[in-house]
Amino acid sequence: MRSSFSETRKLGHHFAWESFSSTKNCANFQSQSIKATRPTQPKPAEFRSVIRILAYQNFKVENNPCEPENSSTTTLLTRSLQQHLAVIQSLLDSKLAEIEQAGTLICEALDSGHKILLCGNGGSAADAQHIAAELVGRYEQQRRAFPAIALTTDTSALTALSNDFGYEEVFARQVQALGGAGDVLIAISTSGKSPSIIKAAEQARAIGCKIIGLAGGSGDPLASHCDLSIVVPMDRTSRVQEALITIGHLWCEMVDNFLGPGRPG
Repeated sequence: MRSSFSETRKLGHHFAWESFSSTKNCANFQSQSIKATRPTQPKPAEFRSVIRILAYQNFKVENNPCEPENSSTTTLLTRSLQQHLAVIQSLLDSKLAEIEQAGTLICEALDSGHKILLCGNGGSAADAQHIAAELVGRYEQQRRAFPAIALTTDTSALTALSNDFGYEEVFARQVQALGGAGDVLIAISTSGKSPSIIKAAEQARAIGCKIIGLAGGSGDPLASHCDLSIVVPMDRTSRVQEALITIGHLWCEMVDNFLGPGRPG
């Protein structure tokens, strides 16, 4: 509950200020007068105006109902950003070797003429498309295009396969059709439990693809179907997604560095 304004200022003399009535209307708020009791020795009008302005500004900051209270919002944002930093730091502390190993597998597959397939649902579908676009186009350096296919973009295939075979098979059928031995499937599931992603991993193994899993939480059961998996130890989906696209960018940076025009000899 907002407190009314009633306080005493001492600037040479004591002024007692009358209470502001509570208001929800900012226009009316500014028009309200702030009255001071008449001091024993009257002060110039200019001096009284300065006191009124100072008092009004102080009250406006502390009690203006038309301005949002930022403390709770700041706390929310600070907590989320600190959580984001902690998750990224965990990658640096304990996942770097796994990220590098998976990135090396991607580079070797592309260098030998194989392709990258990617799949995911929801935000993970967006990540799959994002990474594929970086490989087909470019990340930061001018280099040749590399074959990468996000299995989340062909609406006719997605709807037909879901309708005819059930959604759990929506990526597995595409892996069977488009994948081959030596290709790499990047299977993305923030929970590690998505049935359609697990089915895709199973199909990839059956035809000789290498499988890289990106997951959150415990990573299971997806991780058990992968040759390599990077598991972000976090259950909050948004933080997991932020970490996973960061990993995807690191792989693209490796491709630029090792397969670009300035590749190491």
